[in-house]
Amino acid sequence: MHPSDVKALLESRIDDCEFYIQGEGCDFQVTAVGEAFDGLSRVKRQQLVYGALSDEIASGALHAITIRTYTPQQWQDAAESKGA
Repeated sequence: MHPSDVKALLESRIDDCEFYIQGEGCDFQVTAVGEAFDGLSRVKRQQLVYGALSDEIASGALHAITIRTYTPQQWQDAAESKGA
């Protein structure tokens, strides 16, 4: 799989989120930013993303996935703290 494939899958399965994907083969790093994560625990956020890719994980098309999730405000705060 390519990062664009993973991005397309996530965009078709989770609404109102932006995805930034890095990696190759079956090992990817997913950064997801969206209102869908507002009010969810870290575990629930990861479960949401893993659930969207469950078929690909079960088939072995995706093997190792690192997930970082942010609400839009958290993403903005993280960008500001890096620039400071």
